[in-house]
Amino acid sequence: MATVYFYEKPGCINNTRQKQLLVAAGHQVEARNLLTESWDAGRLRAFFGGLPVRDWFNYSAPAIKYGEVGPDKLGEQEALVLMLAEPLLIRRPLMQVGDSLMAGFDQQKVDAWIGLAKTEAATDLETCPRTLAQASCSHE
Repeated sequence: MATVYFYEKPGCINNTRQKQLLVAAGHQVEARNLLTESWDAGRLRAFFGGLPVRDWFNYSAPAIKYGEVGPDKLGEQEALVLMLAEPLLIRRPLMQVGDSLMAGFDQQKVDAWIGLAKTEAATDLETCPRTLAQASCSHE
């Protein structure tokens, strides 16, 4: 099994569930605070691989929810500058296993990447449950 460096927002309900799935599959999870990590543009960019820029973002972030940031209108450099200034914009989790990196937690992709225990597929493990319930998630 793998050691997964898991960059999260501490206290995030979905990140907690995601870590539980990884541990249940036998992986060792080393949780790190995404919001206080010392990022630079090159290191952060590497996590997104071939994803389109719009998929780099956490759509529960207040700046996106309130229309202050429009991910579909940004180029790579603009997106990285914004994310470095406001880490809440970064899609989470960011995960690293060895030299392999991933952004977000698509269960099928994670299973194909490092393996997950055969469990009933969870509903949506990326969208803030508070957002789904139409409640304010201003602390995201």
